[in-house]
Amino acid sequence: MRASVGPRAARISVGSGGTRISSGVGPLYASSSLSRGRRTGTSRKRTVAPSPAQLDRARRQAERAQQEAQRDAAIAQLQELRRQTTSVHLQSFTPIRPPVVPGPPQLGLAWALAEAQAHHRAGLGIFARAERAAAKQRAEADAPVYLAAEEARLHGVHERLAAEADQWWRSLLGNDEETVCEVVNYAFSDNPAAGCAVGVDGSVLSVVMRQQDIDALPDQTPGLTPSGRPTLKKLTKRDRTLWWLTSMGSNVVATLKEAFAVAPGITAVDLAVLTRLPDTQRLGFVAYGRWTRQAVEAGPWREANDALRFLDIGQDVACAVTTTASGNLSSTIKPLDTSRLPGLHSLLNYAQDDPGRGDATLADLDGDLRANVPGAHSAPPPDHYRIRPFAEWKNQQTPSAPPSMAPPGTPALPSPAPALPNVVPAPSSHARATVLAPGQNLVLPQEAWQAMHIAFSFAGADADLTLFLTGEGGRVTCDEDFVFYNQPSAVGGAARLLGSQAEGPYTVERAVLHPAALPQHVQRVAIAVNMDVAAGLTCGALTHAALHVDCASGAAWTFQPPADPGIRAMVVAELYRHTTGAGPVWKLRAVGQGWADGLAGLARAHGVDID
Repeated sequence: MRASVGPRAARISVGSGGTRISSGVGPLYASSSLSRGRRTGTSRKRTVAPSPAQLDRARRQAERAQQEAQRDAAIAQLQELRRQTTSVHLQSFTPIRPPVVPGPPQLGLAWALAEAQAHHRAGLGIFARAERAAAKQRAEADAPVYLAAEEARLHGVHERLAAEADQWWRSLLGNDEETVCEVVNYAFSDNPAAGCAVGVDGSVLSVVMRQQDIDALPDQTPGLTPSGRPTLKKLTKRDRTLWWLTSMGSNVVATLKEAFAVAPGITAVDLAVLTRLPDTQRLGFVAYGRWTRQAVEAGPWREANDALRFLDIGQDVACAVTTTASGNLSSTIKPLDTSRLPGLHSLLNYAQDDPGRGDATLADLDGDLRANVPGAHSAPPPDHYRIRPFAEWKNQQTPSAPPSMAPPGTPALPSPAPALPNVVPAPSSHARATVLAPGQNLVLPQEAWQAMHIAFSFAGADADLTLFLTGEGGRVTCDEDFVFYNQPSAVGGAARLLGSQAEGPYTVERAVLHPAALPQHVQRVAIAVNMDVAAGLTCGALTHAALHVDCASGAAWTFQPPADPGIRAMVVAELYRHTTGAGPVWKLRAVGQGWADGLAGLARAHGVDID
């Protein structure tokens, strides 16, 4: 109950909540309690600590959750391993096609004139007007001759390459043993089961394949408890043998499919499978047979279990894993009796698994199979269309010296060495280069308009140099204005990649640019680098990365882009046209900004679609 006494202006209230006096005078209503030391309308909460039993139960739950997470991860890993090892045969291999030799780069007079002027004006000061005018006249006279000579030489290189490619294709179709084995082994070199072509007899190819040892397979497999919960159980010997046999069949079918795809003249493959036997730990052959192109291409190959059909579609197939009288798969693996197989017996003549013997051994064969990784997969292709720099061409045009009038017996003076190509000095020689900060720009001297040498040096990972020739909006007008490793030249040679080479601990990617020879629609040139997205590396993996640019006057600039681990491609710097009060100029700007999705994002940003 609550009782109030007194006028409205000053009223005393007595009841639950204590005695209060309130004032209702004025625009505000105020109230205060008259009781002291007493709290009403509040309650205290008791803090109860968990009991030891509760703590123990929580600990057991956490441990059980961790164990279940580890079990689920192990189950997922085993399932993925089984999928990978038994689905190789589901791949498709594109049939090889006659080689098409790309034509040489298109060169233009503007490029030749820029090369010639850069050569003839080298070392001339800006105020040497007469000398510079004479150099320009010499360049204008030399440029057409230089252009015609390079075009004729490159045309001859193209004809030679086309003739070699045609001869190679005919050798492949004719089942020339060396050609077929080289092509097949190149194709096999990235297979999960190492394979090697060892010979050709008519239209039959002989192949040896190294299957993974059965002991390398895990001894557990996913399963279910009686209550239906996922678990790991021990893999039985018979189930392990079935997994291994399916994996072998998958690799055999994939090897056959790839061999037929890259060797169009081959109609059948004699294939033998080598592995290490679990009981003796000695190398031995566990499968052998002949498979025709027609049988393999008839398929179908849709599921993992289809791999076991390799035993049925071949001719004279022998396998170390057999079926028992009751129809079950044998759980033992015994080596084949090669004396009953003429093909294998011939292959293994005098070959024993004894590395100490002087003869060819199975151990040697095993090592050769595992080492079948042709260097062509990683080695950069040779630059058949290397353009001779003007200085090199000019030196070769110098007429021979008249016969020497020295007395007989006088040793002849050595002939002058040919001029070296336009090579950018190594990174260590840029001591006098102007260091640029991110975002800094500067006006290029006129000597740089004729020829600019670009070098991107780095270590720690691999990167590719690319150029984008864009309009004012930063987008290319056509795909031909994108200069990269598959299209190293553009606009008549005015922008060219020169390839990469190792210089001490660094790799250096080089390019040459002739701004004066660029057509008017090219307003900007983006100098970019990109990482290999498939390798999973970012620009953070590059160490000591630096861009070096110089020109004939000796002026040089350098810029160290940031090693950003969040991007896989970046524009390191850009050149662009600019108009000042004195007229048009070219400017250089340091950038160092990039894209997380690598070359695809970099190209799209500049108007190039990457499939």
